[in-house]
Amino acid sequence: MWIADHWKEYEVLDASGGEKLEKWGNYILVRPDPQVIWNTPRRNMGWNKKNAHYHRSAKGGGEWEFFSLPDEWRISYALPGLQAQVRPLTFHLKPFSFKHTGLFPEQAVNWNWFSGLIRDALKRNPAEQPRILNLFAYTGGATLAAAASGAAVTHVDASKGMVGWAKENAAASGLGSAPIRFLVDDCTKFVEREIRRGSKYDGIIMDPPSYGRGPKGEIWKIEENIWPFLESATRLLSDNALFFLINSYTTGLQPAVLSYMLNAAIASKFSGHVEAAEIGLPVKDTGLILPCGASGRWLGEKK
Repeated sequence: MWIADHWKEYEVLDASGGEKLEKWGNYILVRPDPQVIWNTPRRNMGWNKKNAHYHRSAKGGGEWEFFSLPDEWRISYALPGLQAQVRPLTFHLKPFSFKHTGLFPEQAVNWNWFSGLIRDALKRNPAEQPRILNLFAYTGGATLAAAASGAAVTHVDASKGMVGWAKENAAASGLGSAPIRFLVDDCTKFVEREIRRGSKYDGIIMDPPSYGRGPKGEIWKIEENIWPFLESATRLLSDNALFFLINSYTTGLQPAVLSYMLNAAIASKFSGHVEAAEIGLPVKDTGLILPCGASGRWLGEKK
């Protein structure tokens, strides 16, 4: 398992009875988590001193109950290996529908991985800035990590609101003038156009939802769409590509499935190395790891 254990301003304090107790900067939230099927004693005082609690509805969805939480706040993350003068990545957070806050902290373990690959590539070829494509890019955590490490990034998401949020995070992180191209677009159609244009990227990140809609109502179902989409996206890899990363929060797409797809779609054509694993977050009170999905990684051969 790959563990996101470098956070200073975020931590999972405890997890029990279908919920997790999290500290986001100065605020404590309780949110549902379907992985938490155990029912252990809730000894952490945070359970009774929470700032907000998202209650899941038996009919689907749910709603927030607020006690003392601002409309918006920030937390930061320092990428390991970056020089001290580089500003930490800074994220605007706010509670919104479907229990989210605008950030998936477990993805920091992947940010660390590919940011190191980008920096190594720049050391080998300082004149060649890596070009990175971030698909289903949400509020830009991976975009900021790649840009802070020296890459030129194309950030694509179907939600205008999420792209605007990503721009705010870039500005807060000191990356407002970094070479980031923010696009509101359907990821499938964007990839098709990029193939026709002959565009190439040195790294591709994709964090596809289980289900979603594009800006014009295009329907996305991961079990039906991910394989042809992955095959198409591989056509955008450059001859000297560094990496390909795919994330999944769908239980059917386990690490072995991600590994098989990456081997079949990429390694069979480009060589390189494929690995896949669960990703997780440490739980402070128990010392155990909370599983948070899976990731598959293809690492290109160094040239």
